[in-house]
Amino acid sequence: MDSMEIYLDANATTPVLAQAARAAMQAMADDFGNPSSVHSTGLKARAMMDATRERAKALLDTGSGQLLFVSGATEGIQTAVLSALHALRERRDGGDLQAELLLYGATEHKAVPEALRHWNDVLGLGLQVLAIPVDRLGHHDLDWLRREAPRAGLVCTMAANNETGVISDLAGIAAALGSSPCFWMVDGVQALGKLPLKLAGTRIDYAPFSGHKLYAPKGIGLLYVREGAPFTPLMAGGGQEGSRRSGTENMSGIAALGAVLAALHDGQTFRDHATLSVYRQRLADALLDAFPGLVFNVPLDQSLPTTLNFAVPGLSSRLLQDLFDAAECRISGGSACSAAKAQPSFVLQAMGLPDWQAAGAVRLSIGPAVDKAFIDEACARIRACGESLRRNCMSPADNLAVEGEGITRFTLEGACCYLIADAAAKRCVLIDPLPEQVPRLAQLLACQGYPLLAVLSTSGDALHAEARQLLAEELPSLGADCVQDIDALGWPAPATSIDLGAQQLSRVRLGSPGDRPQQALLLSREGQAPHIVFTPLGVEELPAEALAQLPAHALFAPAQDAAQTLAQTLAQRAAPDSATPDLQLEAAQLAEFVAKYPDALLIDVREPYEQFLTNNLELAGLGPRQAVPLSRLLNALPDWLAAPRPLLLYCRSGNRSRQAAQALARLGHTQAWSLSGGLALLPAQAALGAALSDPALMV
Repeated sequence: MDSMEIYLDANATTPVLAQAARAAMQAMADDFGNPSSVHSTGLKARAMMDATRERAKALLDTGSGQLLFVSGATEGIQTAVLSALHALRERRDGGDLQAELLLYGATEHKAVPEALRHWNDVLGLGLQVLAIPVDRLGHHDLDWLRREAPRAGLVCTMAANNETGVISDLAGIAAALGSSPCFWMVDGVQALGKLPLKLAGTRIDYAPFSGHKLYAPKGIGLLYVREGAPFTPLMAGGGQEGSRRSGTENMSGIAALGAVLAALHDGQTFRDHATLSVYRQRLADALLDAFPGLVFNVPLDQSLPTTLNFAVPGLSSRLLQDLFDAAECRISGGSACSAAKAQPSFVLQAMGLPDWQAAGAVRLSIGPAVDKAFIDEACARIRACGESLRRNCMSPADNLAVEGEGITRFTLEGACCYLIADAAAKRCVLIDPLPEQVPRLAQLLACQGYPLLAVLSTSGDALHAEARQLLAEELPSLGADCVQDIDALGWPAPATSIDLGAQQLSRVRLGSPGDRPQQALLLSREGQAPHIVFTPLGVEELPAEALAQLPAHALFAPAQDAAQTLAQTLAQRAAPDSATPDLQLEAAQLAEFVAKYPDALLIDVREPYEQFLTNNLELAGLGPRQAVPLSRLLNALPDWLAAPRPLLLYCRSGNRSRQAAQALARLGHTQAWSLSGGLALLPAQAALGAALSDPALMV
């Protein structure tokens, strides 16, 4: 792991333990034999494999049960489900129709219900697949399970939840199953190395485990099968693993897993439960310090000492992940298998948590090999994240005053709202806000402290009027003027322009399509022609008679921008089908790029709360740098277009910089590149700092 990275996503995967990596390399370089071979090299490999299996059996107390090496928990789950359902079909073929249900915990990993549905369909069983309800703490409804267990053919639960860390009551589940003839699978992935598992003393039939959740490489896992439990191989072939799992064994993975299991016994490598609980409490305290109002989604005493699942009022899961990532702290929005999907956590929904918690939840998880120095640094960075939000007026409380200047764009599902502020005159105007944006806008306006001269609508949408009224109520001392003596579009009567100090805002009426008045708002610098025009629609959608009233040379900022164009010109209306250049620069090409374009300007388009947290020293010496967040790009576009120079835009992952570079290309700038993969693919990040938070750098 990079020394500058604080990895807090161990429930998704862990780095490979140093001794595990050495064992894997030795297995590949020296002990490379096929354990099915009868010569000495093969026998040596077999001995290593057997020793690893015995270590695992001792750790899990499997007794006379079988322990198979598999590729990971998903294969283990598939094998267990196939085995149980194949046995159920044989029972059915013999006339036993007692099994009607396949049950799984409502908070189970998606691999389980998907496997149940898949094999239920493939084997033609037609059984009903049902989720076992859970309570507010994520515990299974044992009364419900007790009622349904007699009709169940297979019950699938987990020892500890991957998103919340909630520890299941396995003894209670066993009691609820009672005398049911059902099979029972327990997902032991998150419990391995963290909870004592005495499998031989339970009625558990199958238990899958995954090595990469406990410092072994990906591609190695275990499946426990109780003695007497039915078994159907998922893979047939050469008869390896006692004909239960064919295919030459993953010897390097097995060797690495063996090293991890040995480390569990040495008393030095992994922290005990009490120490991990202290570490987690320190992380929890840092989170509470950093984020006022933070809520832990499950009580700490109900979950693994390695997991924290939380939400912060007013802050989205995506924002929190970006914030932590800027601080070189890796967290996730839940299960790694679904973290890329912008959806509420189904785990928290099943627990009945409020929508804002399910949608805003993030998971912080550590592995048992972390030490005090790691926790110290993690806590420092967490608190730095909170400081960044306070400095940028994004914290739920205790925000610092901010200086508003220029244009800031806020987006919501393709709709765009614009805040125009002048620091010298201490005045501001809002264009096209929506009610859902009011909490964030009110927070920013309060930190800024400028009177809100007007809340304007370009389209006459009733939602803009609703947002105007909400803002006036939220900010009585700042927003009173915006609801007095105004027309249907929010324009103050009888003014012909709104004075914002160094800039003025005027308007052009665009008629009333559909009996709703519309207007274009023209922003100009003192004594100059308008350079930005705010319009209800894009240039492709505005009628020609409306465009004829507007300055042809200006940039158009639409209220609706689902295509993420950022800004448009009339030239784009004239050539709507022209291809947009997509200039991408790979990290390996940086030095060559700078040599070719010594006058290039490097542009950081991340938001200020991200820029505060990193120095990006890996870009030092490559050329002058400027911080221009994507939300404030409109301020810089006119100057960049008027005096073109090579631009290299970058962000965290390359997505926002690519959007900005393509916007520049559409506007006619021919030398705007995006750093492909962003800062995430560059060499080690610099330490925490605030070099790019210097107000002098901000546009």
